Amino acid sequence: MSSIHGHEVLEMMIASNESYSRASLIHSIQTKFGVDARFHTCSKDNMDAAELVNFLEAKGKFVPKQDGFTTEASKICQH
Repeated sequence: MSSIHGHEVLEMMIASNESYSRASLIHSIQTKFGVDARFHTCSKDNMDAAELVNFLEAKGKFVPKQDGFTTEASKICQH
């Protein structure tokens, strides 16, 4: 099974122009990429959707909003 880069999830969030809760983001990731999808980033691999959300949150990739959180292009590393 191939692995999906976390950047694709951040790009999905930007394209949706929505705010998310943890649960709604995990659901959106699973809907778009599949329940069994695995994810990697520049520094960690073999994560499921919930692990990826935890990782992205810990790395400060989310921007708080009144009704949840989102992200922005400046949060995506360019390497």
